[in-house]
Amino acid sequence: MIATLLFALFIVTMLAGVPIGAALGLAGTAAIALANSETQWFGLLAVPQNFYAGLGKYPLLAVPMFVLVGSIFDRSGVAARLVSFATAIVGRGPGMLPLIAIAVAMFMGGISGSGPATAAAVGGVMIAAMSKAGYPGAFSASVVGAAAATDILIPPSIAFIVYSVLVPGASVPALFAAGLIPGVLVGLALIIPSVWLARRHGMGQLEADLPRPPLLRSFLDSFWGLMAPVVILGGMRMGWFTPTEAAVVAVFYGLFVGMVIHRTMTWRDLFPILKESGELSAVILIVVALAGIFAFSLSTLGVIDPLTRAIVESGLGEWGVLALIVLLLVVAGMFLDGISIFLIFVPLLWPLMQHYQWNPVWFGVLLTLMVAMGQFTPPLAVNLMVSCRIAGVSMETTVRWVLPLVLAMGVVVLMVIVWPELALWLPRVLGF
Repeated sequence: MIATLLFALFIVTMLAGVPIGAALGLAGTAAIALANSETQWFGLLAVPQNFYAGLGKYPLLAVPMFVLVGSIFDRSGVAARLVSFATAIVGRGPGMLPLIAIAVAMFMGGISGSGPATAAAVGGVMIAAMSKAGYPGAFSASVVGAAAATDILIPPSIAFIVYSVLVPGASVPALFAAGLIPGVLVGLALIIPSVWLARRHGMGQLEADLPRPPLLRSFLDSFWGLMAPVVILGGMRMGWFTPTEAAVVAVFYGLFVGMVIHRTMTWRDLFPILKESGELSAVILIVVALAGIFAFSLSTLGVIDPLTRAIVESGLGEWGVLALIVLLLVVAGMFLDGISIFLIFVPLLWPLMQHYQWNPVWFGVLLTLMVAMGQFTPPLAVNLMVSCRIAGVSMETTVRWVLPLVLAMGVVVLMVIVWPELALWLPRVLGF
């Protein structure tokens, strides 16, 4: 009865417009109070304890730092220089600008690890360029929103950091390495329909007439941006710093590039950057903390074990259960943000992972693929919201262009399910 109330209250409050974090916290608090109605203070002392426990984890220190990195590189002009360099390499022609947008977004994923931040940085440059070349705004917004979804797969990734906090045995370095190959495959999979759609519908007719940047000059301009993933990921691989420390190194590197090298930032720009990243980090971490209350109520009410037994004994088998999980997460991704999906579903799915002996690193990559797909799947797609706002179009107009991109990403999901080594080979080679 109380377990039913827990989920009912969560769904009702969320549908009523209550923020997802507050809905999790309210539902968990009400369930704890009802389950301990005969004890002193109704057992509510567990609420602040679990609020802190959800937040007091060392890997989470990297979250505000990587959010700050995304804001710094957005303001430093790195994205524009990378676009110029990519254009110099691949040249001009119908379908080339969508390819460049996806390639630059993938590269930016090696810097910030935040989809919305990359959608803003790349969209601010590419959507205007694509509009000038004759691409419809809805198509441009769809491509940029989908391209930015690769960022939570290509290391560093905020999503992987949150997952590592929730799942024992899944270290951050192993997850970072595991996400690299699937992230690159997703980028390649998105390029194919993007270029095909552009050429089939005669988009970008003016693109060939635009000037091609000089290769050497654009390379020198973008050099410091190109070096950012080398510094961040190379330093972690060499053992110079942990992923959390890498986030701090990335912040100072970004400030150095923006203020000293490119000189596109001044000390006056720091306050709005810190304010913006602080607000976004606070939202993420408050949701994480409030989800700790929800997870505690799930475990104390004994909801997870009966649910696990019901699924295992349903007769679906291992592959049927996995297909059900994928379908569930795809639907959830249409309405919830990635962090919330992890916080709600990972505690429920952890016993299933143990029962079927799924590798936690592989399963983390699979979940993150689902979350990445949800970031550009209407009706609530955070990346698509950002790119649509930049392009000045409604999300409804992007549906016809988004669906082929979603299907392309679905192929990569299927590949990772059938061939787990796509995710597990690199961590094993690197010794994680």
